[in-house]
Amino acid sequence: MAEELKQVADLITANTIFCTKEVLTSDEAAKYMGVSKSYLYKLTMRQQIPHYKPMGKMCYFNRLELEQWLQNNRVSTSTEISQQAQAYCMKKGGAR
Repeated sequence: MAEELKQVADLITANTIFCTKEVLTSDEAAKYMGVSKSYLYKLTMRQQIPHYKPMGKMCYFNRLELEQWLQNNRVSTSTEISQQAQAYCMKKGGAR
């Protein structure tokens, strides 16, 4: 029982540090984003994701920049698209 409590406490501590840490390693960034390390590596090689290489070898990631990157290319809901279409038609005088 005490060992299980220690494991739970360690897991909570790791997750708390992980969510509050500003600079993430490649392993941490892949876990944070829910992608494989190989996919993250491809993104860095293609320079499609912001990252840092202070000594030219290890990659580091800013957690806030990852969040912003993940929220790029938002897909509008069908309601939003309909509202935009109506607004455009009203502007052009085509809706009746």
